[in-house]
Amino acid sequence: MQKTRVYKIAQELNMTSKELIEKLEELDIKVTNHMSSLSMEEAEVIIELLGDKREEKEENMTKTEVEDIKHIETIKEQPKQEIEPEEMDFEEEEAYDSNAIIIGDTIVVGDLAKKLDIAASEVIMKLIKLGIMANINQEIKFETAEKIALDYDILLEREEKEEEAADIIIEEDEAEDLKPRPPIVTVMGHVDHGKTSLLDSIRNTRVTDREAGGITQHIGASEVTVNGKKVVFLDTPGHEAFTEMRSRGAKVTDIAILVVAADDGIMPQTVEAINHSKAAGVPIIIAINKIDKPSANIERVRQELSEKGLLVEEWGGDVIDVPVSAKTGENIDTLLEMVLLVAEMEELKANPDRNAVGTVIESNLDKGRGPVATVIISNGTLKVGDPIVAGSSYGKVRAMINDKGKRIKKAPPSTPVEILGLNEVPNAGDQFVVLASDKAARTIAEKRKEKIRDEQMKASSKISLEDLFEKMQHGELKELNIIVKADVQGSVEAVRQSIEKLTNEEVSVRVIHGGVGAITESDIMLASASNAIVIGFNVRPSTGANTLVEREKVDMRTYRIIYEAIEDIEKAMKGMLDPEYVEEELGKAEIRLPFKVPNAGMVAGSYVISGKILRNAKARLVRDGIVVYDGTIDSLRRFKDDVKEVATGYECGIGLTNFNDIKEGDIIEAYVIKEVERK
Repeated sequence: MQKTRVYKIAQELNMTSKELIEKLEELDIKVTNHMSSLSMEEAEVIIELLGDKREEKEENMTKTEVEDIKHIETIKEQPKQEIEPEEMDFEEEEAYDSNAIIIGDTIVVGDLAKKLDIAASEVIMKLIKLGIMANINQEIKFETAEKIALDYDILLEREEKEEEAADIIIEEDEAEDLKPRPPIVTVMGHVDHGKTSLLDSIRNTRVTDREAGGITQHIGASEVTVNGKKVVFLDTPGHEAFTEMRSRGAKVTDIAILVVAADDGIMPQTVEAINHSKAAGVPIIIAINKIDKPSANIERVRQELSEKGLLVEEWGGDVIDVPVSAKTGENIDTLLEMVLLVAEMEELKANPDRNAVGTVIESNLDKGRGPVATVIISNGTLKVGDPIVAGSSYGKVRAMINDKGKRIKKAPPSTPVEILGLNEVPNAGDQFVVLASDKAARTIAEKRKEKIRDEQMKASSKISLEDLFEKMQHGELKELNIIVKADVQGSVEAVRQSIEKLTNEEVSVRVIHGGVGAITESDIMLASASNAIVIGFNVRPSTGANTLVEREKVDMRTYRIIYEAIEDIEKAMKGMLDPEYVEEELGKAEIRLPFKVPNAGMVAGSYVISGKILRNAKARLVRDGIVVYDGTIDSLRRFKDDVKEVATGYECGIGLTNFNDIKEGDIIEAYVIKEVERK
C-alpha cells in the first residue's frame, strides 16, 4: 500500500505541518509528528475535507475582518485615562519609602548604627549573638543588617543598582509584528567525518548563481537558497565555540546537523557534539555521510545513535536522519528539505521593523580596518550608521560586508555580516544591540566594563566539592553536574552508574558527559557553561585545559581508583570531606632515548621541558594523555654523576622504580603531594 508523509499533505493544503497536526487531532486522527505516514486513501479524504473547510473559513474571514477593524478604530478614538493610576502609584511609593531605610548590598557597622539611631556597641553585641565577630569599621551583608534592624521593628530595603537600571532592556515584540526568518544551522561532528565536504557540497549544489545565492568566501557563514527560502550555515563554531557562546548566554544556532560517517560510526567527538547540542537545547538532524563507500553500514550507525539517546524516525523515534554522500551529492536536497521542515516546526520568527539585536560569532583586529566583528542579526534590521553596543565595546556601524564580500546598507534578521566601526574587539558570543544614540551606547559600554572589573575582583562562584554540602543545606543546589573522562570506555560507564546512584532527595547527581582520553579544553568549557565538576581516571589534562581550569575556576579532580571519587562525592554530600591533599607539579621531562643499563634496568634518556625533576620525587609516566605508571623516581643522573635535581633545558637519565616499559615521546611528570587546610 502506498503511503505519504504528513508534511507532504500540509504542502498540498498550503498550510504548516503544525496546523495540519492540530486539524487532524480535531478529526480524531492520531499522528505523532510531521514525519508520520498515512495511506493515500486517508490523505485524499483529508485533502478533500480540509480543503473545503479552508475555503469556507476564507469567505467568512472577509466579513469578520471589517467588524474587527471597526472595533479597533472605536478603541483608538477613546481617550486614555492615565492620571488616576499615576497618582495611586505615587501615594503607594511614598507610603512605602517612609517605613524603610535604604541600604546597599553591604554596610559598615558604624553606619548601620547611625541609621538605626542606636549605639555601635549594641550592633556589635547583636552580631556576636549571630556568631559574627566584627568591629565598628567592618562591613556586614544586607541580610545580616536586616536581621538586626528587625529586632528594633525597622524595615531595611536593598538599594537598586544603577547598572541594572541603566543597562539595556530589550522589549518583547507583538505577535502581529513577527515574520518568518531563515534558520541558522551549525554543522558538527567528529574529525574526518565530512563536515567541510558536506558544506562544500551544499554550496555547489544549491548555489548556481552567485548573485542570487551566496557562498562564504569572506566571513564564517554561508547563505544558501532552498526552494526559494534562505538557510544560513555557520562555518566556524566547532562544539567548543558552540558551548563558549552558550556559557555567555547566547543561543545563536537554531538547528544542529550532526555528521556521522557511515563507515566509522559514533566517535568521541560525535558524543561531545551530541552532549553540547542537548545542553544548548537545539534540535538535531543526523546526516549519515559517506554512504557511497562499500564499507558503509547505516543500520549500525542508527544502533549506536540509539545507545546515545538519539532514536531516529526509521526506528520509531523523533530524530530525523538523512543518509547522504557529500562526494556524489546524493540526498543533499533531501537534507536541506528536512532543515526547512524542522525550521517550520520551530516557527522561527523575528520583527524586521525594529532596532537590530544579534550575536557576535567572530571578531578580530584588522591592521587596515581596525576592530572587525562578524555578527548574525537575530531580530530587527541593522543599518549603516546605527549606534551599537556589543558586550563592553561600542561604536557606530561604519560599513557592513555580506557573505559575498559586497558592501550593503541594511541587513534583515538571520543575515550574517561583517561590521566595522567598533572602538575595540568584542568577544565571540557577546550580544550586540542598536541604541538610540552614540552617547547611550558609550554609557552602557563603560558601565559594563566597570561591572566586569568588579566581577574579576570577586572570586568565581563555580561549584566545588568543598562547598557542595553548604549549598545543599541552603537549598541553593538542586542538581550536581559531573563530567567523567577515563582511559577506557568501561571505566566511564562504571563511574557514570556509580555516581548517578548517589542521587538523593536534596540533590540530583547527573553525569552530563563521559569520554575516553585526556581532559581537553572542550571538557573544561562544557563544565564552565554547565557549572559541572570534572573527574578524570588514569588520564591527565592537556596544557590548554590546565590554563582554562584556572581561568574558568572549574573544579577538576584526577583519581587512580574509582571508589575514591565515589567516596569523595559521598563525603562532600554529607559535609565530611577529609583534609585536602593538593598535587603540586614540579616539572616535566620528555623521553628522547630509552636505553638499558646493566643491573639497573631501563633508563629514560630525557630532556626537561618545564620546571625541574627531583630525585625521589613522585612521578607518573603519561603516554598519549593516558597515565601508564604512577610511582617514584628511583635514580637521576647527568652523564655519569648522580644528581639531586635537573632544571629546564638540561638532559638527564631518569630511572623509575620497578618500571621498564618506557618509550620515546613519553612524558614524565614529577610532583609532590601537600596537605592543605580546607576552607
